[in-house]
Amino acid sequence: MKLNAPTQVVFFISLVIAIIALISFFGALAFIPVAAFWILAVAYVVLLAGCVLKNI
Repeated sequence: MKLNAPTQVVFFISLVIAIIALISFFGALAFIPVAAFWILAVAYVVLLAGCVLKNI
């Protein structure tokens, strides 16, 4: 399997989701009912998809 570098858009989307997870972990975003771990997992799945799939 050949890995590709993610585009800047995918990287920044993943970064924003990871920052939301970090803020949620410290309790600043109490209105998000999902645990911070799952939000961070989504961020890394987005980044993984950007690396595995071509032209995303």
